[in-house]
Amino acid sequence: MDEVSEVEFRRALEAARGACLELPNAVEEYPFGEETAVFKVSGKMFAMIGMTELPTTITLKVMPDHGEALVRDHPAVRPGYHMNKRHWVTVDLAGEADATFVEDLVGNSYDLVVAKLPRHARPAVERSASLPKNARR
Repeated sequence: MDEVSEVEFRRALEAARGACLELPNAVEEYPFGEETAVFKVSGKMFAMIGMTELPTTITLKVMPDHGEALVRDHPAVRPGYHMNKRHWVTVDLAGEADATFVEDLVGNSYDLVVAKLPRHARPAVERSASLPKNARR
């Protein structure tokens, strides 16, 4: 890895990790080894980041229609790698995905997971007010 790509790799990685960890009750775990960070809320995964490979990617939960549109409209987004391709997308963080786009997708993924949690397991501060009612059940 050359010096410039190492800097870009670290910047993209830290921005994505920061977006995940700033969410209420989010935790970072490494159940698959140090090369893959998994971010969870109340024990349920909402994001996964490849920590050692280029291009740096993040895999996020999506509503099926939204996922199809993202894959169709954004070259940096593809169906979720090693995941249910209707409900997960993988985003190339070094591609055309800017930080705001990634932060929005991370927030949406988190909201989808929180909306499916039993009420007693939800964080005290919820972000799900922006979700459609059918996704909040």
